[in-house]
Amino acid sequence: MADLEDNIQQIKETITQAFPKPPGLKEKSSANALKDRLDWGEPALTIIDVRDREAFNCERITGAMSMPLDELVEQVRDSLEPVRDIYVYGETDQQTAEAASCLREAGFRNVAELEGGLPGWKAISGPTEGQGFNAAFSDQ
Repeated sequence: MADLEDNIQQIKETITQAFPKPPGLKEKSSANALKDRLDWGEPALTIIDVRDREAFNCERITGAMSMPLDELVEQVRDSLEPVRDIYVYGETDQQTAEAASCLREAGFRNVAELEGGLPGWKAISGPTEGQGFNAAFSDQ
């Protein structure tokens, strides 16, 4: 009987190694952890940028949604399920923490604070989109 249990355990370990899981959601997330999930092809997450719309339009994490902090809870309630994995980032880690707290208080259970925000994302060469600095200031 012990041999059978050992064989079952070995099979479980082999299957787990053959089908690894993407990294899970944590309350505070590094840019690398988010990039790993995106590289995995994980479609079940949303990235929210709580900076003002001008900053968002200039440059943002590819695929991020603009939901400025003062509109955040109302917009999220109208567009996302409370069990959705949400990564949030702002201008500073303090703004990010405030946004995450608002979301958690509103009933969203799976919220991760993206530490370092956009600069942290760019530091690992994470893809961005937007008008960019030069395009935003070329007409001045």
